Amino acid sequence: MTTKTALVTGANKGIGFAIAHGLGLQGIRVGIGARNDARRQDAVDKLRAAGIDAFGVPLDVTSDHSVAAAAADSIHDLDILVNNAGISGGDQQNPTTLDIDVLRTTLDTNVFGVIRVTNALLPKLLRSASPRIVNVSSNMGSLALQTGPIMAAYAPSKTMVNAMTVQYARQLADTAVIVNACCPGYVATDFTGFASTRTPEEGARIALKLAALPDDGPRGGFFDDAGTVAW
Repeated sequence: MTTKTALVTGANKGIGFAIAHGLGLQGIRVGIGARNDARRQDAVDKLRAAGIDAFGVPLDVTSDHSVAAAAADSIHDLDILVNNAGISGGDQQNPTTLDIDVLRTTLDTNVFGVIRVTNALLPKLLRSASPRIVNVSSNMGSLALQTGPIMAAYAPSKTMVNAMTVQYARQLADTAVIVNACCPGYVATDFTGFASTRTPEEGARIALKLAALPDDGPRGGFFDDAGTVAW
């Protein structure tokens, strides 16, 4: 049996690390995408200590050069891509006073980063028998639900992640690549100030489920543990 290979962006901590750990426990070789060398290596060491086949991928999703280098030098075969890297944009997100640079920076990581990485690695995914792309989103990006506090940079960035997920799914409808978005929920990480009882492992479950979808699984959807999330 050929071992599958996955790449998880922003995988050195939190939900990304939990996703990488969960994939590794399934016998999948997992790349730890992170821009900080020390934190990336620490995550790789922890996963290897748990018996997981992990390797580091130097990756800054905001850098065209970094993404191109990762695609050329670090990733040779790829079956699963989890676009997890993201930032909150800080706590000054009143839409009436929003600093455009805050919005620009948030979009560069949360949206343009997804596009950079996906497009750079798509040729390798297309060679896989069962390629999967999972975009880690948030129900804060749901125009119907309008959950959480007002965050006029972060929430719209996740709305656009959802929209791009649909566009990718439509474009790749005649290929084996299955693309979906997921909401991990409100998880206790440094991203949320650890203000939750939900663990990263619990938050990772939906991404792991979507990464393992059968070939006739749903495409272009938005899911959490309870099922479909309203757009």
